Amino acid sequence: MVNWIWLGMIALSVVFGAANGRVQQVTEAAFSGAQTGVTVCFGLISILVFWMGLMKIAEVSGIVRRLSLFMAPVVRWLFPDVPKDHPALGYILSNMSANLLGLGNAATPMGIRAMQELQKLNPNPAVATPAMCTLLALNTASITIVPTTLIAIRMNFGSAHPADIIGPTLLATAISTGAAIAADRWYRRKKRGAPPVQPPSASVAGRPPGQATAQPPASF
Repeated sequence: MVNWIWLGMIALSVVFGAANGRVQQVTEAAFSGAQTGVTVCFGLISILVFWMGLMKIAEVSGIVRRLSLFMAPVVRWLFPDVPKDHPALGYILSNMSANLLGLGNAATPMGIRAMQELQKLNPNPAVATPAMCTLLALNTASITIVPTTLIAIRMNFGSAHPADIIGPTLLATAISTGAAIAADRWYRRKKRGAPPVQPPSASVAGRPPGQATAQPPASF
């Protein structure tokens, strides 16, 4: 769906540019945007390598483990249906730690691995579990102490004070995280009173097992 949205935006820009006689400007903007994207990527490499190197040092020195032990009670409260010492909890802690430092690119692989581990606990693969929904909400609205990626982007574009966004970012992400947790708790309480969703059977209404059937939408 995202690919179709981008394709539609590009097609509309070309159509409106042609209708207004500005095809040349559209072409120049496309090449300029591609050049800016490459420049920003090169600028982000240095800051990401720096912070990921620091995280590796923290991991070897045991700081990450201590941070995980400190955050473990919070994670256990947020994910009460995940068994203790399950591998998913380790990936969730790594994902949350990377998000705290504003390293979205580093948090994504850990979030994917956590989802894969949570799927192993899912009795109905066609429906997302509460833990999976909680992780998605926290990853999207995670509180950020140091917005590393945004600071790097501001530095690349010549900001005089690129770190000035730390305070506003911390406040905004704290509010978004609080809202995500509140919504998560509300849906969990609502889920307890709802009847369980049955996994899809091999044969529905007399259809052979190999025939495609409509799957229930993902729900909390």
